[in-house]
Amino acid sequence: MNERMRCAWAARENATMQAYHDTEWGVPLHDDRLLFEFLCLEGAQAGLSWRTVLEKRGNYRRAFADFDIAHCAKLTDARLGELLTDPGLIRNRLKITSVRDNARAALEASAEFGSLDAYLWSFVDGEPVRNRWREMIEVPATTPVSDRMSKALKKRGFRFVGSTICYAFMQATGMVDDHVVSCFRHGKGSGRRKA
Repeated sequence: MNERMRCAWAARENATMQAYHDTEWGVPLHDDRLLFEFLCLEGAQAGLSWRTVLEKRGNYRRAFADFDIAHCAKLTDARLGELLTDPGLIRNRLKITSVRDNARAALEASAEFGSLDAYLWSFVDGEPVRNRWREMIEVPATTPVSDRMSKALKKRGFRFVGSTICYAFMQATGMVDDHVVSCFRHGKGSGRRKA
């Protein structure tokens, strides 16, 4: 483990989690497919650790055609049933089927707003929220914005999008920069993350 100052959750984790923290978490993301991926993976995390999901990320990408939204929207009940037997996934029926439901809702939002990116980023007026937390204990689990996002997504038919999941999604995709001020990544997420 290298000795850079990191957010406490990454400093005590393994190399995979540190790499995620160092290169992805908090970097603004504007790619519909990757936004959809994170929305689904954050939902899969419900009740589990992010490390568990991150270690299964490659399996999810394989199982869900790299989170191609149109492909996922067409998944059949039979195919979703097959995925429930895949040991590389979190085998929870509701979480597995939520990928299809979320894809269908994402296509509708994209048709209305021009892209999933435009819709999701509208909750932060298209600009990242830059926080200045000194310690991780200050970082909230939800905010009024994540509450509003959760309510709106649920109304559109998205599933596994409670306020805590929405806030984690906002952090992961750079809508919110919650790196603590002592972290070497604080304030460095201003560039767009590449697909």
